[in-house]
Amino acid sequence: MKPNTSSRQPTRSNNERRASRKYNKPKRPRGPQKIILFNKPYNVLTQFSGEPGDKTLSDYVPVKDVYPAGRLDKDSEGLLVLTNDGILQARLTQPQSKQPKIYWVQVEGAPSEEQLDQLRKGVTLKDGPTLPAGVERIEHPDIWDRNPPIRERKNIPTTWLAITLKEGRNRQVRRMTAHIGFPTLRLIRHKMANWTVEGLAPGEWREVKLSHTA
Repeated sequence: MKPNTSSRQPTRSNNERRASRKYNKPKRPRGPQKIILFNKPYNVLTQFSGEPGDKTLSDYVPVKDVYPAGRLDKDSEGLLVLTNDGILQARLTQPQSKQPKIYWVQVEGAPSEEQLDQLRKGVTLKDGPTLPAGVERIEHPDIWDRNPPIRERKNIPTTWLAITLKEGRNRQVRRMTAHIGFPTLRLIRHKMANWTVEGLAPGEWREVKLSHTA
């Protein structure tokens, strides 16, 4: 009797696999390279389209054919890099590139150094252990007010941290601070590679040139 092969998954030939890799390989732009730095406001989607009533990148950035290098959650703020250069986009976002991203994070409560050391060494989340992170306690940064403001409880202090990551998972910073018992109240991406959000008000953008170290 011949074995039943009806449930077997079809396999791809070597040519098909090579073609798929070639198709998915990041590409240089056909025209001039464009790099846009954008200060994403709170409650804005990191995409150019959404449902009716959503605020999206198209409400702020009129430049055509650029796409985000990485994402920021709707409830996060700060630096977003957009580009038409697929190779640069991959270099900024792929974990093996280890491009640093610095976040200013306001947490509820006052974590101890021992608790922050857990983040520095790496914590285990549901999707696996995190890489060691840079974590420093900082003074309240000189930044814009959030609209709407965060909800603070009068008898519970808050703490600002600068957290440096070289990876990017879904809502990673929020999950990391929650893991040690300190919910994130506000999250701002301050720096990505060699670019910062300094000089940009929420909703503002500017075009930059690529430096050899970015």
